[in-house]
Amino acid sequence: MMPVIDWQNPVWWTHTALWSGLTIVLYRLAIRLSHWCRGHPLAIPILTATIMLVAILLLTHTDHTDYEQGTSVLLFLMAPALVVLAVPMRQQMQRLRQIWWPLTIALLAGSVTAIVSAVLIAWALGADEAMLVSFIPKSATSPIAISVVAPLGGIPAITALLVCATGIAGAILARPLLSLLKWNDDTVRGVAVGTAAHAVGTAREMQDSPVAGAYAALAMSLNGLLTAVLTPLVAWLLHLLVS
Repeated sequence: MMPVIDWQNPVWWTHTALWSGLTIVLYRLAIRLSHWCRGHPLAIPILTATIMLVAILLLTHTDHTDYEQGTSVLLFLMAPALVVLAVPMRQQMQRLRQIWWPLTIALLAGSVTAIVSAVLIAWALGADEAMLVSFIPKSATSPIAISVVAPLGGIPAITALLVCATGIAGAILARPLLSLLKWNDDTVRGVAVGTAAHAVGTAREMQDSPVAGAYAALAMSLNGLLTAVLTPLVAWLLHLLVS
């Protein structure tokens, strides 16, 4: 649920200025750190900024709900920011018309693989049905993943954690792995990362290449839709198997 934005409350403005401003400053510092480390995978801004922010929250004994309220304006601005991702995609329309069929197959394969692999790993670790359901949409963006698992008996908090971990892991591992496989085409890299690592991976690709970022944004969006459709079906199958 979107935190409440109380424009007329002076306390809200103070709280927002503190936590939203701190978040922006920490992210800028994380970008600087990434440059100093020459783009090392473990120094990606989303990871280092998160570590610094969590440390501050723990040291100040700040509850996560207070932080969420203090950054509500940033969440509010995420919607138009996501819409802007369509701009580089619009510039790739001619190329997109040429590759729509292999792109469709790749998205289907990636979405199904992400779901099946997550469920199998959770199953092998002895997870119960609620936990299994929580694992299903881990490669979709948080709003989609959380809204899908809640009515199916999953645990939204676990899903949110898995989505964050998946995005960060994908952003760290994607570039070295794809380079090792010699998949250097921006289209291929963008689709692979956007499908597997949703918004975090997309942001990472956008920093390196507008073309890769455009395809990552497209893959992220379509994989979110596919995951929303497939999750109830997989949850139903799991219920039959577990029961």
